[in-house]
Amino acid sequence: MSASMARRRFSLFLMSVFAVLALLLAALGIYGVMAFLVSQRIQEFGIRLALGAQPRDILALAFRPGLVLTSVGVAFGLAASIVVTRLMSSLLFGVSARDPLTFAAVPVLLWTVAVAACLVPVRRATRVSPVQTLRYD
Repeated sequence: MSASMARRRFSLFLMSVFAVLALLLAALGIYGVMAFLVSQRIQEFGIRLALGAQPRDILALAFRPGLVLTSVGVAFGLAASIVVTRLMSSLLFGVSARDPLTFAAVPVLLWTVAVAACLVPVRRATRVSPVQTLRYD
């Protein structure tokens, strides 16, 4: 029995490894984009802090582009996956193509990973020293 399931088990293992790698690459890409966006606006954040903005205001200002892009991407991906389920249903055996748990868990997982990837550069924006950003270089 074990030998007959070995090929299927190996395929499932490979799919899992590739899925985790894809999730890590997506998180790394989001982190890179957010780090670039925050670094481009670092002087703006420093000036806002010098004028009296609270760190939570800077956090919200820096987080907003990442949250908007993530939410739009998850919404489009969810809509596309609903459309594609009709095509994929003939390839699935013993599993429903419209599994509500999957359609709820995957967007939440993707959104959580994206928020975690955005958190590091955005936290750096709240720790900007106004004195350093106002110096003329």
